[in-house]
Amino acid sequence: MSADRWTQAVRHQLGLGRLVPLGGPRDGCWLAESAARSALRQAVRSVPGVRLGSLRIELADPEGTYESAVPAPPSALPPGPLRIVAECAAAPDEPLPTAASRLRVALNGAASEGLGLAVTEVDLRVTALLDDGPAAETASGDAESDIADGGQAKADSDEERAGQAALSVPGVARLTGSLGGLGRAVHIGEHPEDAAALPRRHVRIELAVSSGRRVLDVARDVRTAVTGALADDPSVAVLVTAVG
Repeated sequence: MSADRWTQAVRHQLGLGRLVPLGGPRDGCWLAESAARSALRQAVRSVPGVRLGSLRIELADPEGTYESAVPAPPSALPPGPLRIVAECAAAPDEPLPTAASRLRVALNGAASEGLGLAVTEVDLRVTALLDDGPAAETASGDAESDIADGGQAKADSDEERAGQAALSVPGVARLTGSLGGLGRAVHIGEHPEDAAALPRRHVRIELAVSSGRRVLDVARDVRTAVTGALADDPSVAVLVTAVG
């Protein structure tokens, strides 16, 4: 790989942020933190009296995680309860805890009901007052993590079959190739020989989802579709890199 391609790959991967687990240990699904942040910001944009500031998603208890049923994407967080840590500005015309509580409830609902994140804590701090009431929220500044899936594979290959199966699932907008930075959305490899309990092959597929369905539900359906599309029933991990 040339120096320029390597630099581009690193930038795309860093732009994704953490890869946080969707659902539980048997779901085999992950969501890029950048995509989660953007979706959460959009979901709470209309909450009155507050404006969301910085936001990150982390493990609520790093010692209380679980082993995933399938191999995780590189550097992904293991399945386990999650914590949202955020800052906000609030209008001074009501008690600050009241405004913060309203935003906390909205974030928790959007994370669980809209995305499928197993959020058990929302750590929210009011760090500023709004002079003119809540203004329209500016862009989050999240790096664009999504790139087009270019020339995925030869016709009739397993990679193409997996990609077509994923695209047939309602809610899948397109395939992406952000993690490796090489424009490859479908990655098929073999498990180590000592992984006797797993199928011989493992598929990781990266994609973007549209709004309208819970992200976890879409990702689960993709796993089912991709597994069924390949003759050897491989294990499948889904990485959602963009939402909406």
